[in-house]
Amino acid sequence: MLIIVALYVLYCFNYIPHKKYTNADFNIEAYKSNIDKDNDGIDDQTDILNNANNYIKTNPKYKSKYYNTGYPNDEYGVCTDVVAFALKDAGYDLMELVNEDIKNNKELYDIDAVDKNIDFRRVKNLKVYFDNNAISLTTDINEIEEWQGGDIVVFKKHIGIISDKRNRKGICFVIHHANPYQIYYEEDILEHRDDIIGHYRIS
Repeated sequence: MLIIVALYVLYCFNYIPHKKYTNADFNIEAYKSNIDKDNDGIDDQTDILNNANNYIKTNPKYKSKYYNTGYPNDEYGVCTDVVAFALKDAGYDLMELVNEDIKNNKELYDIDAVDKNIDFRRVKNLKVYFDNNAISLTTDINEIEEWQGGDIVVFKKHIGIISDKRNRKGICFVIHHANPYQIYYEEDILEHRDDIIGHYRIS
């Protein structure tokens, strides 16, 4: 009995990998944006998803650090860096974009001292930025057709990119970086979270 409980706990926390399904398994058409911000021949939605996958292939180690360059330039990172690098390589420089939005809408941001190098790496600031500048979508994970690879999901203190892989119910996996003990960067976590506060699409 203890073994069964232990296996269940390990499964719930994604230490045991979950089977992955695709859009085709649920007759869902993959969303394609009609915008290609960086003019690389790949639409924004696909570009963001590909970039998120490319970022996690570097196996970043979890550590919260300050960088004078803004973007981490070593082997470390946090949850917001998954999103920042996914968007940056699609033509959306969040360091510049968030800083500009803070300047124009400072009353919306809970910031005492503006710091371009770190503000875009805080979940609460990205939530405000996406509220102002992205397409806001449902937070009901059971509306599976509305969740697409390349979307952004925001939790109260966490953020990630929606994967194009799904669980047996059709609910999307999340590409994210949550803590130093995480084994897989692409995980089946949405059903186990009760703190989803935002779901966005860039274009």
